[in-house]
Amino acid sequence: MPTMEEIINNGEPTTTAQYDVVVIGAGAAGMMAAGTAAKSGKRVLLLEKMEKPARKIRITGKGRCNLTNARPPEEFCEQVRTNGDFLHIALAEFSNRATMRFFEKMGVRLVTERGDRVFPESGKAADIANALEFYCRDYDVEIQCHCRVKEILTLGNKVMGVKYFNKRGFERKVEAENVIVATGGVSYPATGSTGDGYHFADAAGHTIEPLRPSLTPLVTSHPQMAYIRDVLLRNINARLFIDGELCREEFGEMSFSSRGLEGAVILRLSRDAVDALLDERKVKLEIDLKPALTEDILRERIKREVASMQPEEFFAELVRRLVPKPLVVPICKELDVHSRLYISKVSDKEFERLIRVLKGWAFPISDYAPFEYAVVTAGGVRCDEVNEYTMESKLVQGLLLCRRGARHRCQYRRLQPANSLLNRTFGRLAQKIESDED
Repeated sequence: MPTMEEIINNGEPTTTAQYDVVVIGAGAAGMMAAGTAAKSGKRVLLLEKMEKPARKIRITGKGRCNLTNARPPEEFCEQVRTNGDFLHIALAEFSNRATMRFFEKMGVRLVTERGDRVFPESGKAADIANALEFYCRDYDVEIQCHCRVKEILTLGNKVMGVKYFNKRGFERKVEAENVIVATGGVSYPATGSTGDGYHFADAAGHTIEPLRPSLTPLVTSHPQMAYIRDVLLRNINARLFIDGELCREEFGEMSFSSRGLEGAVILRLSRDAVDALLDERKVKLEIDLKPALTEDILRERIKREVASMQPEEFFAELVRRLVPKPLVVPICKELDVHSRLYISKVSDKEFERLIRVLKGWAFPISDYAPFEYAVVTAGGVRCDEVNEYTMESKLVQGLLLCRRGARHRCQYRRLQPANSLLNRTFGRLAQKIESDED
């Protein structure tokens, strides 16, 4: 006969379930950790508050999923700009090459593209998401979706389990000696990354450094932006200036959109730009549209083009020979030279201004795109509060956190609960659980 509490809860069981491991967040890190722990023989519960696992994986890389990079592991770690030293141990245990082998064994064919970027051969991010889900189910991980974790239960400095709301909205409690937080940052909140992990870590006594978008589009007040929306530029060089000093430069692709300046080059520069803007410093971006040419060689190229033109041809035709068509009018406006000015009427000073713009088109940076458009989140739990060998909290026994990234040039090293495929390396943290319980 059901108890009164069961009747009130519409027949929902009221007993407290017991697991060896509870993983919060069914993203890449969470599923990798859950599957690895279950493979070692542990009873694992994976809780995801969205309607299905791996929401963010399915949209990453414009739906293609840039899984990893095929460069040598030692170089791979060097390319992690912020606290790369924190990754050495994890990458030594499970490198980017091991990641590729893992997915190939799961039946996902991979292809390496320009820049050694690795994608599923199908071009479908869903193949990566499905492989991780199959990995978990193959080892009997219990996956519950539509489940929002309320709190991590602790007794003193030891994890005891979690409380969560299930799909029907009832509060449930499960016991576990180990809880892995893999909830992601606060970028792309529509996929479920709403910063829950920071609240859990804060409640456990961890220091949370200020959060801000990273790898995010940059906003410019340049008047020509109205004329160059939805334009993609390849093989350009971008230079970032902070308070008038060159901070960093990158070569590759960028684009113009309603959100501002985007693309791989911009995302790589955005970390420094965001930090500078938060410090209320002056930020400027210069775009070299002709990085393969010096100013002298470009000057000679322009002379040859002018010599081949008829005197009655327009200035816009010369510009068109030098840059993609969508940039012709914006550059003419930038130079304050009418696009229909006869080439024979263009002065030497105007030619020199054209050279300067082609080699360093300046865009003042006034802001950055919010978390909704950021690829990752900067800030988070301080890395010195986490064991870099096991990813276990130094403050609470049995609480494990998945690393995402950290701010550079700072006295603190930071750690974030995460959902990026970078965190595949921390699937091995489940081995720590196994060794503790043997």
